[in-house]
Amino acid sequence: MKDRIKSLDIFRGATIAGMILVNTPGSWNYVYTPLLHAKWHGLTPTDLIFPFFLFIVGVSVSISLKKHSEINSSLVIKLAKRSLILILLGLLMGAFPYFNLADLRYPGVLQRIGLVFFATALLSVRFQTNTLMVISGLILLIYWLIMALIPFPGGEAGSLEIGNNLAAWVDQIVLGKHVWSQTKTWDPEGVISTLPALVTALSGVIFGRYYFLSQFEIAKLRKSLLLASGMILTGIAWHSIFPINKSLWTSSFVLVTSGTAIIALVLIHWLIDRQKWRENLFAPFIHFGSNAIVVYLLSGIIASSLWAIQMGDQPLYQWLFERVFLSWLSPYNASLAFAISVVLLLYMIAWLMYRKKIFVKV
Repeated sequence: MKDRIKSLDIFRGATIAGMILVNTPGSWNYVYTPLLHAKWHGLTPTDLIFPFFLFIVGVSVSISLKKHSEINSSLVIKLAKRSLILILLGLLMGAFPYFNLADLRYPGVLQRIGLVFFATALLSVRFQTNTLMVISGLILLIYWLIMALIPFPGGEAGSLEIGNNLAAWVDQIVLGKHVWSQTKTWDPEGVISTLPALVTALSGVIFGRYYFLSQFEIAKLRKSLLLASGMILTGIAWHSIFPINKSLWTSSFVLVTSGTAIIALVLIHWLIDRQKWRENLFAPFIHFGSNAIVVYLLSGIIASSLWAIQMGDQPLYQWLFERVFLSWLSPYNASLAFAISVVLLLYMIAWLMYRKKIFVKV
């Protein structure tokens, strides 16, 4: 397609803005429930953000690689380079500012995006849509059976308890101490849960091919909404035996979040690209989405810097929260206002880059 799909840019930008909002509260002790991940099983609006971004990766892959019909060495090198850059940026973000490599967390959001992007792109070029659907279904079924039937030392087959499940055991064996510091024994972007995360992106490829790579018809919108509703209902039904869980990226989680992503993108596309709603109302999201990875990386670096800089006997992050926001707002509103301020700061950077036509492609 010669023209960019505005609705996709807006969806991407809104997702990045949401990531920043939920990642940088003034205090984790005072966060409104919708802005927190589910404690374990279950789903909150915050749990939709990362799968939405992986779904968008898949849609973007379906569009950008539509002219490629076979895998060749130059394409593999190009895709591997992009994947490696994302992984290295994720490691840089995790290591900053102390660069304590001995305890560096290996997994992470950008690392998972890099790995999933590479696999998704290769599969997208190699296989037709029907085959991708079969592959996706098999991955979800196999992941469920692995988690349900394979026993592991220190636990029983089928255990899905926090830190006591097959995925956590694999993380302990493969990653050791290089996991998220808040868990210490397992990682929410762990080893085997990356497999169903791949399906989230593949669902974006499948949807992108169907919805965006041929002439638009209103019947497509209706069928897409019907399909998405079926995915959500199937995921909810599966929840009874394989609970919706973001940290484990369960198969039911994939179906519910991918279905929700389809509904969101279809509605945004209908309003923006078809009904021609005023684009300037959504301009901030376009600005965010134009340099999404850069903005996300900066959000992590800024937060880490504020925690590293000391203001008297406390980190600058905490000092700003208490002196600038908590001095005149209730704790929960102060924490939210702090997060919104970070979003606005990064928006100023995104807007300036957009205005100067600086677009960093990873």
